Amino acid sequence: MMTLPRRTLLGSAAGLIAAPALAQPKWPNRPVQMLCPWAAGGGTDAVARILAALLEKDLGQPFNVVNRTGGSGVVGHTAIAQAAPDGYTIGTITSEICMLHWQGLTELTYRNYTPLGLMNSDAPGIQVNASAPYQDVKSLADAIKASAPGKLKASGTGQGGIWHLALAGWLNAMGLKADHVRWVPTNGAAPAMQDLVAGGLDFTTCSVPEARAMLDAGRARSLAVMAPARIGAFPNIPTLKEAMGVDYAVGAIRVVAAPAGLPADLVAAIAPALKRAYDTKEYQDFMNSRGFGLVYGDAAGAEKALAAADLSLGNAMKAAGLAKA
Repeated sequence: MMTLPRRTLLGSAAGLIAAPALAQPKWPNRPVQMLCPWAAGGGTDAVARILAALLEKDLGQPFNVVNRTGGSGVVGHTAIAQAAPDGYTIGTITSEICMLHWQGLTELTYRNYTPLGLMNSDAPGIQVNASAPYQDVKSLADAIKASAPGKLKASGTGQGGIWHLALAGWLNAMGLKADHVRWVPTNGAAPAMQDLVAGGLDFTTCSVPEARAMLDAGRARSLAVMAPARIGAFPNIPTLKEAMGVDYAVGAIRVVAAPAGLPADLVAAIAPALKRAYDTKEYQDFMNSRGFGLVYGDAAGAEKALAAADLSLGNAMKAAGLAKA
């Protein structure tokens, strides 16, 4: 029988021991791509970029934000869902993923992703012109109930957008039809707020940060937020439940996610890094300075938030006659 040299035997054993370690490199060991379904300069892009900077600082690898826009968010959300589940392509999915399939624009739902962390939720506020007679949201609600269908006008975004559905849900919660208030489509919250202060609208239902310029200028007032708790950056604005006893909340959420099927060991590596980023003073200060809602959920909490949004937004779209699926 041939006897192998001791060095050869040791070398072979070392190779067998080292092989599994080489097969499981630490994440991340190369740059990570973070896809954003919305344009540069917007709120989702801003949140993605501060997270990318903090993750890069923490983990020592570049996190590159890539904007993949188009199709009302379909293009970017599709790119995230169709990427390899290897931890090197992640992205920010937004409330629209809980709306697009109801509109028949895509077959994608939140189930096509591995949620990693809920990083933010912006609740809609209810804003009126500073000269409007409504001093609280209950007086506005009473005026809505007393008005003929379609007499009062509201806006905040385009037809079927998140803030339109916020209005539809609020009206339903008050026992009214979703179209009791006429929705005037606009190209976003900024033009809607301009229409409000010009007297063309009775109220808006966009997020409070989007209304902030007009609020700070004293040209508009925010009567309530459709949130489970008051917004940290706007502590003086009550919730609907506080102000009028209506337990209705909705929000535009931002969740960092990977494609479906991400291995558990990668979830265990990425999710805690997102929590560390969320807890930094840099992230907290950044979000507060812009009035973004600071809401966190771990991987399980993020999935729960997406499921709840899918249900509530689907119901609102059906009530408003906007659902096709």
